[in-house]
Amino acid sequence: MRIPFLHPRRRDYSIEPLEGEDSDAVALLHQEDFTRPWTGDEFSDLLAQETVFGYAAREIGQGAAAPVGFVLARLAAGEGEILTVAVARSHRRQGLGWRLMDAVLRELHAQRAESLFLEVDETNAAAIALYRRLGFREVGQRPAYYATSGGSKGALVMRRDLR
Repeated sequence: MRIPFLHPRRRDYSIEPLEGEDSDAVALLHQEDFTRPWTGDEFSDLLAQETVFGYAAREIGQGAAAPVGFVLARLAAGEGEILTVAVARSHRRQGLGWRLMDAVLRELHAQRAESLFLEVDETNAAAIALYRRLGFREVGQRPAYYATSGGSKGALVMRRDLR
């Protein structure tokens, strides 16, 4: 006998290229985790740049559902950079962060990039653990990088070599 509340249904997701028309939806997701969230216009402007790309996670079976997670990246001169990544709180612990980062890594490998950089809040243990599992290593620190309601927090700069 299966008791639903003890064994929740595993959700299925698709990982698709992020499009300009997703800008307002990803701006809403960005608000969940960032003190100074980016606007839909800022996302739209970034996605219009030739060097910027991203991926959205959508729940399968929800029609033309808004993204429940996304990653935005840039590739220039052989170096990739994660600009931002977010997963809706209600969809965490489903492997979406891993899948979104994997999509970026696959794209960067296809483009023959040499490395990928990111900054992560030094107090975000879950994200740091994910990035380490993905092969990133700490290469620097940025004190007072993230503004918070109570001041600021530092960031770790992490890098993964791709060749």
